[in-house]
Amino acid sequence: MFKIVKREEMAEGTVILNEIEAPLIAKKAKPGQFVILKANEDGERIPLTMADTDPDKGTLTIIYMVVGKSTALFKTLKVGDTFQDVIGPLGKPTHLEKLGKVVCVGGGTGVAVLHPITRALKQIGNDVTCIIGARTKDLLILESQMKAASNELRVCTDDGTYGHHGFVTDVLKEVLEAEDVKLVVGIGPVPMMRAVANLTRPFEVKTLVSLNPIMIDGTGMCGGCRVSVGGETKFACVDGPEFDGHQVNFDELMLRLQAYCEDEKACYEDYCTLRDAT
Repeated sequence: MFKIVKREEMAEGTVILNEIEAPLIAKKAKPGQFVILKANEDGERIPLTMADTDPDKGTLTIIYMVVGKSTALFKTLKVGDTFQDVIGPLGKPTHLEKLGKVVCVGGGTGVAVLHPITRALKQIGNDVTCIIGARTKDLLILESQMKAASNELRVCTDDGTYGHHGFVTDVLKEVLEAEDVKLVVGIGPVPMMRAVANLTRPFEVKTLVSLNPIMIDGTGMCGGCRVSVGGETKFACVDGPEFDGHQVNFDELMLRLQAYCEDEKACYEDYCTLRDAT
């Protein structure tokens, strides 16, 4: 059992932060890696990239958006409650090196994934500009943490309620045109990551994205998380989750992510009906 020692509701209660006791994972985890969590015996296995780890406290932090039955079940867990399983660290860690000017771009809950990567890139001596965005100000997460993790923070909202009125790619284009950028890391919704990769391609700037395909076992056995990268089939759980954004087949990824949307919606609605009835 893995106890929740801190819980915070963010983005109008649609995004939840859990700090969880998992000392062995916290000791070994590196930026970019993920864990698989299961709430109880009947629960679904959910992969989530770690937003932070504290080896001294023996804890890891996850941040997730409530979008279906399993994340709705996660939301019911309070401080002192436990996850039955937390498995990890899984996946390849982010390759870190001192390059010079680096831009980290995050959207939605992808900002949580981006946080430890941004911090690590700055710590090894890169000049890191961070661009984060959300649909509206109330849905923005981790602003103060991302400011501390980078040399410069730029904030965007789609509706203009805070920061730049527009998309993260608007600001990214400004930076690419003004500075000699050596690396871009883009993490967020698939359309956002595709837009980032399309923008950086003519600038010939290396671009990393973190993919979130359907995943079951997390060890490369089931093949559920397969993605096409550079014309080859890769498994996000063991070959990723980070890949060259210029090589990813985003159209195929989006189709695979949509495969079970109707089933997921029906399952979530049934869960909410049963929950409300009790």
